[in-house]
Amino acid sequence: MSERRTLPYGTWPSPISAERVARGGARLGEPWVERDTVWWLELHPAEAGRTVVCRAEPWSDPTVLTPPGFDVRDSVHEYGGGAYAVRDGVVFFTHAGDERLYRQDPGREPVPITPAPPAPRAWRHADLEVSPDGRWVVCVRERHVGEGVSPEGLPANELVILPSDGSAEPRIVAAGRDFYAAPRFSPDGSRLAWLEWDLPNMPWDGCELVVAEVGADGGLGERRTVAGGASESVFQPSWGPNGLLHFVSDRTGWWNLYREERDGALRNLAPMEAEFGVPMWELRYASHAHLADGRIACTYRRDGVHHLALLDPETGELRDVDLPFSCFDPPYVAADGSRVAVLASSPTEPPQIVTLDVAARAVDVLRASEELDIDPGYLSVPEPVTFPTEGGVAHMYVYPPTNRDVVGPPGERPPLIVHAHGGPTAEAVPELDLRIQFFTSRGFAYADVNYGGSSGYGRAYRERLDGRWGVVDVVDCVNAARFLVERGDADPARLIITGGSAGGWTTLCALTFHDVFACGTSSYGVSDLEPFTTITHKFEFKYIDRLAGPWPEAAEVWRERSPVRQAHRLRRPVLVLQGLEDAVVPPSQSEAIVAALAANGVPHAYLAFEGERHGWRRAETIQRALEAELAFYGAILGFEPADELPPLEIRNPDGRARDG
Repeated sequence: MSERRTLPYGTWPSPISAERVARGGARLGEPWVERDTVWWLELHPAEAGRTVVCRAEPWSDPTVLTPPGFDVRDSVHEYGGGAYAVRDGVVFFTHAGDERLYRQDPGREPVPITPAPPAPRAWRHADLEVSPDGRWVVCVRERHVGEGVSPEGLPANELVILPSDGSAEPRIVAAGRDFYAAPRFSPDGSRLAWLEWDLPNMPWDGCELVVAEVGADGGLGERRTVAGGASESVFQPSWGPNGLLHFVSDRTGWWNLYREERDGALRNLAPMEAEFGVPMWELRYASHAHLADGRIACTYRRDGVHHLALLDPETGELRDVDLPFSCFDPPYVAADGSRVAVLASSPTEPPQIVTLDVAARAVDVLRASEELDIDPGYLSVPEPVTFPTEGGVAHMYVYPPTNRDVVGPPGERPPLIVHAHGGPTAEAVPELDLRIQFFTSRGFAYADVNYGGSSGYGRAYRERLDGRWGVVDVVDCVNAARFLVERGDADPARLIITGGSAGGWTTLCALTFHDVFACGTSSYGVSDLEPFTTITHKFEFKYIDRLAGPWPEAAEVWRERSPVRQAHRLRRPVLVLQGLEDAVVPPSQSEAIVAALAANGVPHAYLAFEGERHGWRRAETIQRALEAELAFYGAILGFEPADELPPLEIRNPDGRARDG
């Protein structure tokens, strides 16, 4: 290897181009195991974000089952999930184009099995489950037109059952609650378990686990509540091969795995201060699955470390599986017989569909999200860091600048990007993310912060944010930056904050109410809370009531914390990125903050992307957003990136940020 060059941080040449990140490959999820065959979903950015079902059989290469023109995706709760299911090789799925259910028999074209909706995408289907005998499909249905839609225009959510051949229309079997999720048949098909909850709760605040008998005609008998309540979150009901109901509950303050015994008692199978569940932002998350021998394959998180383990429910023995992966996110665990399939990754390995045969002790990688053609010398490996903050401690993963060819000048510290994840009830995880490596390989340090309110650290840590959104998350990000400055890892004059959705809110609040960061990027970020009393979707209709205080009683708090309402204090340069079809955080939120920046004479740039919803799915968007960020930071912080970047119009380029 030749001697490393010395170049200023931020100007390092890197093989991890924005185009390379954007074409990065498929986004994988939702593995499904049936005997020796494994199915999963792949999102292809190069095909306008189309998602397809793939299959791998023993000793054969993976194949794509979904024909052109179909997109296996749903938008129930706007975030979707559980858009397909398999029974005896037959695939059932929701097509994003019309949100109808389709059946695809082996070797045949998909055919619709639900009626055409009264308006485009007015009836949506998610969290599909097929009965063990293949007769019935049960799913969550969300109706945006018709009976049950509220005066506010909020859709009606319900559980429906229909014949798997589409010979009859769906039959409503559970209705009247605000939300339903996770319908799951018992092994003999005689019972159905599901989750339900009402506003103002989110499912991680409180929900109930319900069970009912299934009649010969697909109808449900008398219901009984097994667990849950207004302040107990239940996650992922499942049935063991012995017919006993399992579920995850945080009744102890931690999401632990439980079983309902035959006498009705609820037993914690592995009591510990660890998280066997995650916030159900999407449907079909699964942190555990049952093996034929009675053991349970499960993932859990403790102190920021991810584990894949085998649990013996009879003895309580929990044994970690030794795999070359350290991240299992999102949690997708599936099993049949002795075979387990998971989505796995590490700081140096991209997400992969991995199978483990616990009987043969064999591990196979069926599909990697991409072929990693990047030398490890350009990859930054994160350090888990716990740091002091107001009221205790918070957590982050710190990525140092890393490039095998270049070092920074002696005595110079790198610019630091502090990333606030979305949610805000979500989690930063230590997996290979080329968007992070894009910056670290150019000489940036990067801190991915699990601020108070994040998952993975117990219910009390999640509830740190209750009533204090825009305060706790912001202060934790500020203190993360200060901690790394004090440790000597970052230049105090070149601190950047970035985030999307709720992370965009944290970014804008930090730039408005604090003077620590030199600039930032808000991607589809919240800027004004008050409009969310009318413009947001049903799933999050009352979410802000818990985060900032109930409306209208806390109206003044909502206004005081909203960056747009305190726009005179926003003097730091901001790059604003927005999808024009975003139904979660609509373009008006970004447009309002851009208008405030213009009025203040603050340097800023605004890019709006046609065809994008909440988050980037298209390769061209991913590339343009990354290039814009790098160009913006170079222009604001005064360095020249090594890349040839497309022009970025920075408005008020001669403005000067003034202390608010």
